[in-house]
Amino acid sequence: MKDHPLILITNDDSVKAPGIRALINYIRPFGKVVVVAPDRPQSGTAHGVTIAHPLRLDLISKEDGYEEYSCNGTPADCVKLAFKIVMKRRPDFLFSGINHGSNASINIIYSGTMAAVLEGALAGVPSVGFSLNNYSQHASFAPSEKFVKTIASEVIANGLPVGVCLNVNIPDVPEPEIRGIRVCRQAQGTWKEDFDEREDPHGREYYWMKGVYAQIGNGEDTDQWAMENNWVAVVPVQFDFTAHNEIENLRKRF
Repeated sequence: MKDHPLILITNDDSVKAPGIRALINYIRPFGKVVVVAPDRPQSGTAHGVTIAHPLRLDLISKEDGYEEYSCNGTPADCVKLAFKIVMKRRPDFLFSGINHGSNASINIIYSGTMAAVLEGALAGVPSVGFSLNNYSQHASFAPSEKFVKTIASEVIANGLPVGVCLNVNIPDVPEPEIRGIRVCRQAQGTWKEDFDEREDPHGREYYWMKGVYAQIGNGEDTDQWAMENNWVAVVPVQFDFTAHNEIENLRKRF
């Protein structure tokens, strides 16, 4: 295990969210921890970055081996500012979460939690995102402790392949009911969205997005199946979106 590594922690639920407080407690024994996280919830911001207004950092606490900052930007902004401004270098590892709610299947596309992880991977930093399948602010993260520490310690000891990060989804059940850790693929799914149409006191229409997750495929080798069957699902993720198997077919067409 690397001695006293520099570790960045972030999330998308805000620096005050119970999930990130749990993750901080779990990770602090592994090295020097720097927290840079949004000052308000940024769920669903995906890999957005802020270019229309200034970014600000506020120091929350600083002590030996630990610093904590809030940022008015997105999770991706937090990672960029952490690398360039706060730490002045890339950290040895990045951990994001623990997200309130699943980031399995297609949810990774919209996830600010996983955008931070991908930003770390883009910079060559071994990065892991953790999510608990419970959207409540009152969720218990205690059952996740053992598995977060196991995965974090393995990554700190042995790293990750270049260009690969991990998307970890934890079932919302008591720890004795969790069957273990299962490495799997991303399930196929989609959101069937709709909009609730409303009218404000001034007579102007506005819309509130709503939707239901719909499973397209759910084999026993997927993250959705694993989580639904009480496994901690670990999906290796890469940021190369190229459909390599279609390159030759398309070359024949164009």
